[in-house]
Amino acid sequence: MKISIVTPVYNDLRVARALDSILGQRHGHAQETIVVDAGSSDGTLEVLERYRNRLDVLISEPDRGIYDGMNKGIERATGDVIGILNADDRYADAYVLRDLLNAFQQHPQARVCYGNMVYLNDEGRAVRYWKAGGHRPFKWRLGWRPPHPTFFVRRDVYEQYGLFDLDFPIASDYELQLRLLMKHRVPSLYLNRTMVHMAPGGISNGSLGNLAKANLEALRAWRRNRLRGGQLVPLFKPISKVPQFFMHRQGILAGQEYS
Repeated sequence: MKISIVTPVYNDLRVARALDSILGQRHGHAQETIVVDAGSSDGTLEVLERYRNRLDVLISEPDRGIYDGMNKGIERATGDVIGILNADDRYADAYVLRDLLNAFQQHPQARVCYGNMVYLNDEGRAVRYWKAGGHRPFKWRLGWRPPHPTFFVRRDVYEQYGLFDLDFPIASDYELQLRLLMKHRVPSLYLNRTMVHMAPGGISNGSLGNLAKANLEALRAWRRNRLRGGQLVPLFKPISKVPQFFMHRQGILAGQEYS
C-alpha cells in the first residue's frame, strides 16, 4: 500500500517541522511527499529547497487559497491513501502512518480513516484535545465532525466524489467531510489515537468574523448536499468545541503523548 501526504504552505517557516514529521514516519510502505507552495516570499521557498531531494512533488505557484493548493496536491498524488498535513501541524509520533495503514489493511471496507488531535501552544503545552469518536449520522446535527488533519481518504474516493469545493473558502474541509460521510455514506473507520499536533488558530478560527462565516458555510454545505437537519448546526458547532478545552487533561491521564 502506498500513501501520499500533501502539505499546502504559504509564508510559513514551520513547514520544516511538518516535513520532518512526515519524512520521519516509520511504516514500511511506499510513501509520497507532496508540497504545494502558493508563491511564498518570506524564506519558505529557501526552506523547501533544503528538502527538495526528499520531496516527490514540489509545486510553487499562485493559487486561489489553501483548498486550491490541497486540490493540486491530491490531483498529483499516486498513493492508495491520501492525507493532508498543513505547514503549521505535525504528526504526533513516528508511527502514526504505520497505525493508519495497518488499520486500512485490517479493515479493507473502510474508505476513510480518522483519529484524534491535540492543539499545542507555542510552548508545546496541550490546550485542547479533540477526541473524535466514531461516526454516527445524528452527531453531525449536534456540531460533530472529524478533525480534518487526521482525515485520510482512499484516492478512488476523491476520484468518485470530487475534491474540495472552492465555493466554500473557509469551510471547504467541512463540506468535503459532510459530502463523503453523510451524503454518500462512505464507510469510515475511527482510530482511537492521537494522530496530529496542531497549532491553535486556522483559517476558520482566525477571527470571530471567520468563525461566523465558517458556521454559515457549514449550513450552506448541508443545503448544497441536499441534507436535512442542519438548521441548528451553526449553533451547535461552536458549542461542541467547548469540552475539547477540558478534555486534554483526560488525554494526559490516559497516557497520551503530546510532545
